[in-house]
Amino acid sequence: MSSVSFTVPGPPKGKARARTVRTKDGRTFSYTPDGTVLYENLIKTCYYQTGVNPFGADEELRATIVAYYPITKSTSKKKRQQMLAGLIRPTKKPDLDNVIKSILDALNKVAYHDDTQIVSLSMEKFYSDSPRVEVTINSI
Repeated sequence: MSSVSFTVPGPPKGKARARTVRTKDGRTFSYTPDGTVLYENLIKTCYYQTGVNPFGADEELRATIVAYYPITKSTSKKKRQQMLAGLIRPTKKPDLDNVIKSILDALNKVAYHDDTQIVSLSMEKFYSDSPRVEVTINSI
């Protein structure tokens, strides 16, 4: 059973919807917003830095994602301690499902052949003084 773990630095970001625009001559086209492209490239870079070979196309995979959100500066000391202890968890954007989508889509054709190989998934949200996303992928 093989495994890879890596950390994506910075606050978690969700996958933004593709934007569709109409040109003056009536044609339409869709594009992915720049912020999403940059974040997915960061995820790929963090994975490549592990030096681990991609999983095989026939492997069933389990993904575990833990997102650590920043604490705002205006938070009281008492509330801050509760957040760091995991007693208060983030109920703010980006949504859990959008964070999952940005991570798994970025790793398509990079860490694995396709995200259809993910047959088990776990994700949690916490607060931290060092915002990041920790990703672990295991073959089952």
